[in-house]
Amino acid sequence: MKTFQFELVSPEKKLMSEPATYALIPGEEGECGILPGHAALMTSLKPGVVKVRSANDNSITQEIFIAGGFADVTAESVTVLAEEAVPVSSLDRAALESQMSILREDLKLAVGVADQHRLQAQIAVVNAKLAAARA
Repeated sequence: MKTFQFELVSPEKKLMSEPATYALIPGEEGECGILPGHAALMTSLKPGVVKVRSANDNSITQEIFIAGGFADVTAESVTVLAEEAVPVSSLDRAALESQMSILREDLKLAVGVADQHRLQAQIAVVNAKLAAARA
C-alpha cells in the first residue's frame, strides 16, 4: 500500500506526524483530496476540518479543525501549517454558541472598519467550528 508522510503543525505544537493513505484539506478554492503521488501543490487553507486516513487503518482516523493556514503537498508528503488546530472531538458546541453570541454583540458595537473585519473573521472561524462540531 502506497503512503505519504502527513504532518500537521500549529503554533503550539506538532499535532500529527505519521504515514497516511489519504487526506482531505479545506483549501481556499475548495476541498482537496490527497493520495500518494499527488502533484506538487501549495495552497492557503480556510477554516474547516482536516481528515486523515492512517496507513494502519482504512477508515478516517483523525479529524482536526483548523482555523486556516497553508498546505504544502508533494508526491511523498503533506505538511499543514495551521493558525489554530483542535481535534473535532474536543469542540464544545455550548461554549462555541456562547462565544458566537458575544462576538455578534461586539460586532454591533464595533466602530472602526478594522474592528469590524477582525470580528467578522472571528465569527467565520466560530461558525466553521460549530459546523465541524455538528458533523
